[in-house]
Amino acid sequence: MKKIIFAIALLTSITAIAQDSVEETIDKKPSKVYYTHGGNGALLSLSRVSRNGKDVNSIPRFTLFFNIGTNANLDLGNNFGVFGGLNLTNIGMITEEEIVGTVRTDKFKLKQRVYAIGIPVGIKIGDLRKFYVYGGAEAGFAVNYKQKTFINGEKTDKFNEWFSDRTNQFMPAVFVGFQSKSGFGLKVQYYLNDFLNQGFSEGGIKPYNGTESKLFFVTLGYNFRRK
Repeated sequence: MKKIIFAIALLTSITAIAQDSVEETIDKKPSKVYYTHGGNGALLSLSRVSRNGKDVNSIPRFTLFFNIGTNANLDLGNNFGVFGGLNLTNIGMITEEEIVGTVRTDKFKLKQRVYAIGIPVGIKIGDLRKFYVYGGAEAGFAVNYKQKTFINGEKTDKFNEWFSDRTNQFMPAVFVGFQSKSGFGLKVQYYLNDFLNQGFSEGGIKPYNGTESKLFFVTLGYNFRRK
């Protein structure tokens, strides 16, 4: 927990310093390089999960905390720019299955998430003063895993692990989005590898073997505007 608080504080400090730099730059000396709050905001995670070729029911997952970050921008004119940044993102999935027993059928729900530190790089195309689209790739690194288990709506287990082997720790992704003059924007990000680590073993058992788990998310307000 101390490590995640430290990471949040670090990212918040970077964002504050970057914002001060922007204000000083605008007040004193123009520069093409500027910094913006560029982290993911309200985030809707979606997943496509199957086990041994059979689809598993997945439920959309909405989160607000903690999705923060900052971007360094370089606009090469009014219609083209590049950027790179640092994000902390809360990403995961919710699955629900029925366990058929000899006496009754139970509903088994699993909530799994990671906090991932991401390093995005991309380009912006359009009228950078009004409306433009952007796209790029992100190298993500899972730092904290959390899991909650529910049976018939009752929580029966909860735990979290730092740098867990339950998920793939390296999470490469691609993304596209748009930004308007008003500040409204939309971004879609898709992760290229499985969320769960099929090679993970516990007590000689591989619980995720044969499980394909693809994640993507939609988020609002990915801001590149300079002050």
